[in-house]
Amino acid sequence: MRPARGLLATLSLALSSLLACAHETPEATSGQAPATGADAATGEAQPATGESKPAEMGLTGVLDEKSFAALHQLTDTERPAPRGEMIELAGTQAYLSLPEGEGPHPGVIVIHEWWGLNPHIKYWSDRLAADGYAALAVDLYGGESATTPEEAMALMKGVDAAKAKSTLAAAASFLAEDARVAAQRRAVIGWCFGGGWSLQSAIEIEGLDAAVLYYGRLIEDPEALKKIEAPILAIFGDRDEGIPPAVVDSWAEAMKKAERKVEILRYDAEHAFANPSGAHYDAVAAEDAWKRARAFLASHLEGPQIAEGGGKDAACNATADCAADMICEGQGCGDMEGRCVPKQRACTRDLRPYCGCDGVTFRASGSCPGARYRSQGACEG
Repeated sequence: MRPARGLLATLSLALSSLLACAHETPEATSGQAPATGADAATGEAQPATGESKPAEMGLTGVLDEKSFAALHQLTDTERPAPRGEMIELAGTQAYLSLPEGEGPHPGVIVIHEWWGLNPHIKYWSDRLAADGYAALAVDLYGGESATTPEEAMALMKGVDAAKAKSTLAAAASFLAEDARVAAQRRAVIGWCFGGGWSLQSAIEIEGLDAAVLYYGRLIEDPEALKKIEAPILAIFGDRDEGIPPAVVDSWAEAMKKAERKVEILRYDAEHAFANPSGAHYDAVAAEDAWKRARAFLASHLEGPQIAEGGGKDAACNATADCAADMICEGQGCGDMEGRCVPKQRACTRDLRPYCGCDGVTFRASGSCPGARYRSQGACEG
């Protein structure tokens, strides 16, 4: 019975993805205020294009939403050089973007939208790498990418589910085994087509520590969902016609029946609202969603959990779980989930309220404007 159920789940995922990504709207919409919750999957955004040049700003390092969006307005000649490199992965290609410094690094599998492994997905991978993660963007289209909805639909229909699962499993193994990464903790993230495969990866791949899916198609079979080990963050737009809120509610109930942990965010936005190159981009919703996704990844991929009851106001080195390379002595633990932040990463993340550098803007390069950066990872005036 299990093989049949697995086949049905795979077919359901493929059909749902086709329906979700088939709708296109050519005109951009204005930003809408977010409202936490969930729904997803009509109208993929157009791939990264554009001719205008942004105002002066840094386009490398840990990017805010405005800077990330600005990348998508650059021409091919204006774009900064990619942070990462293309590698061979289980007979396919993948884009690997590494953080500064030697490993081990926590790893994130990045799964593209229906457009394929294009500049937008590489931007996301570089954004994750600047934040301290080894980001590996897989290619489920065999080296092809699309620039029109018709091309994207054809490529998505041609995906071999078994091969896709094999590629994703190979990505997880690469992050754990490659000497440059040596990830002790791994997550997966994807958008629409990739969001559906992010959920599928959480079901299929053992040992994942977190999964983030942006407006991806959903699997509602509680028996299949019981295989999930990792906590899930699911992000949706309530005006996304492909997965109406009622469908997300049904999935949430299925996750509850499967006794699996999930956090669902809902926004007053359409499908693909986090893609700055698309017609449905919503800067306000995208910024809030990434803020929450970033905190979610940090809470599950970084440092040991402090002792129960410690909270972010406890001194990190007060427990045996916190190693000597933590920066939080007497200043509270590093992130909003009560975890310690390694010294070498303290100035690559926006942790001012938690690591004692109030009023200082951290940069991935380690420079703190208006203050002096210490190699130990702290800022001092």
